[in-house]
Amino acid sequence: MEKVIIDSHEEFEKYLGKEIGASEYLTITQEQINKFAEATLDYQWIHTNPEKAAKESPFKNTIAHGYLTLSLLAHFWDEIVEVRNYKMLVNYGLDKLKFNQPVIVNSAIRARVWLNDIKNLRGITRAQMKIIVDIKGNEKPAYETLVTFLYHFNN
Repeated sequence: MEKVIIDSHEEFEKYLGKEIGASEYLTITQEQINKFAEATLDYQWIHTNPEKAAKESPFKNTIAHGYLTLSLLAHFWDEIVEVRNYKMLVNYGLDKLKFNQPVIVNSAIRARVWLNDIKNLRGITRAQMKIIVDIKGNEKPAYETLVTFLYHFNN
């Protein structure tokens, strides 16, 4: 998969209303889930106890933390786009986040990204992406959200 290259606000604008691209699929392992639980102190059994989940969970397996899958957005974005010629990038925020479907351990997910909105704020590009994270083999996405980045491009 070839990355989209963006060097300026004007190049970004060309994608307004269009799909920019999709990442590769990434399989979510129990090891990743356990490390995320350790990092965030969120040890809820539905994530970290495969034996109990097999018996008591409606999914019959552990599921990834929603915030684990959300934290992968930077990785997915980096697989899709290479933004160049900027001094600084700020993760500005998320809007309309909705978790639609749990990500069961050993499922593969990917992100599809569209440029939803773009503004030039006195030399700072505010780019809002619509992101849908798909689960391989599942019609319903794991989640969708609007993510806003601020790029401080060089002149």
